[in-house]
Amino acid sequence: MRISRLIGPATSEVVEVDDPTPGAAQVLVEVLACGVCTSDLGAWLNHDPAKPPLRLGHEIAGRVIAVGSGAAHWKVGDLVTGLGGDGFATCAVMDADAILPIPHGIEPAYALGEPVACLEEALSRTGIEPGGRVAVTGLGFMGLGLVQLAARHAPALLIGVDPDPDRRRRALALGAHLAFHPDAVPDRYRAGSTPETESRFDLVLEATGATPGLKTAGSLVRPFGTLCVVGYHHSGDAMMDMELWYKAATIVNGFCPDRRRTLVAMATALDLIAARRFSYAPLITHRFSLGQVDAAFRALREAGPDFVKAVLIP
Repeated sequence: MRISRLIGPATSEVVEVDDPTPGAAQVLVEVLACGVCTSDLGAWLNHDPAKPPLRLGHEIAGRVIAVGSGAAHWKVGDLVTGLGGDGFATCAVMDADAILPIPHGIEPAYALGEPVACLEEALSRTGIEPGGRVAVTGLGFMGLGLVQLAARHAPALLIGVDPDPDRRRRALALGAHLAFHPDAVPDRYRAGSTPETESRFDLVLEATGATPGLKTAGSLVRPFGTLCVVGYHHSGDAMMDMELWYKAATIVNGFCPDRRRTLVAMATALDLIAARRFSYAPLITHRFSLGQVDAAFRALREAGPDFVKAVLIP
């Protein structure tokens, strides 16, 4: 098999290695698509060449080509997606209890289970209800995914907030009622701790991964509302406005460390994909080959106006 390895800062190489053998409770998957995730960007930028090569890629969709002795509920030829690693390769081993079937008729690149499961799991802990007022700050891949997932709950008002006009246009096409530049959000939507809450938001979903975006998100939450931090705040201190304390806001950490919960959310998300109530089609904007891993990460880092998400097609 061929696999891409990170050997230095922003430098990958493709090498030939032996095909892995699945353990008793595993399957071997031919990788048909693997998403390029923001959470791997730091590793790609900063890998120490003195350290062993690093294998990336965890948003896998593929076809089962070998089955371990304890994984008989799967068969060769099954199309699956789930939780795994070393996905920037032509083959990958995945645990049999961490994969689910790709819905019939859905292209594997449009059925990446892990990223949409993370969004759905975070949303499931927010108490979102029909008729509520919802704002999404940050309209990259995660934010646009959240717009789709929130729209299915029939909010009375769903807005998107992002500096980029192309991202705002995408949010409107995916179900947002209104979209604003952060500096142009009407004052009636910004909240202090005063009791007038009619124009403010029951739920704000933060997907910027940046402190200024977190501050914007906090300003939109009504008293006793909920802020869900879904964005990746990897390093340093992500400062929160203490006005949230005075508003008695509930803050939900959108990260999920529990694989079982993520798989439950994945099953829900894949059902939505099967029912055409969530689609990757408007989100997958760039495709790269296995030898173009570095180009894929550069596209992710630059995030030009035409970029939402990249996948590798080995």
